Amino acid sequence: MDLIADASRLETGEFMNSNATAAVSVSYDPYDYWEQDLAQRLRLARPEDSVRGMFANGLLDAVRGLAGDEAVSHCLEASGQSRFVDFFNYPISAHLRVVFTGARFLVPRFGNMEEALRQLGRRSAADFMDSAAGKTMMKLLARGDPRRLVDALPSAYRMSLTFGNHKVEWLGPTNGRYILTRNFIPLPSHEGVLRALLETSNARDIRVRGRQTSGLLDGEYEFSWE
Repeated sequence: MDLIADASRLETGEFMNSNATAAVSVSYDPYDYWEQDLAQRLRLARPEDSVRGMFANGLLDAVRGLAGDEAVSHCLEASGQSRFVDFFNYPISAHLRVVFTGARFLVPRFGNMEEALRQLGRRSAADFMDSAAGKTMMKLLARGDPRRLVDALPSAYRMSLTFGNHKVEWLGPTNGRYILTRNFIPLPSHEGVLRALLETSNARDIRVRGRQTSGLLDGEYEFSWE
């Protein structure tokens, strides 16, 4: 799929479904920046870097809810997959193409690519946590306790991803840093995921802010709640 051509169609609203919020006076991020970001992530990916299909399915469900079935079809076309099976492993490259293509369809709704990535991550994580598997994970690992949930995340990721290192540093009872190295998911998307996970617990007044550290795939996320 020609993403640059599709970006032009997005700006005209051609891909917006009837449920999408009309875009009025929105500001678009420079398209080349996000194209280059995706291209760099794809270049850094190795054949063994993979992720469970359940995460792509979560993204596709979020895209369907926010932008409609046509957007989902374009995401699948971009990924090179006809479908994703929850517990099969797929190349991170296919997953990234779902992320970036899906976010492009959400730009008219959320105003720019960064916020589209953030909201796509948030919605997909929230939908997963509302599923039977997500509810089971919350019951077994967190039991409604946000601190237990954050502590359990590195182990949960290790069971689902073949790349990256995850570490939690606590700075206080309700604040800390989540540190990621060699993580392919865009920083705004991961902000949205962390916020959604905390929202499913008993946390209130949640704050999550990420920043890139030593390289494109490395970052840390400061989080806190009341």
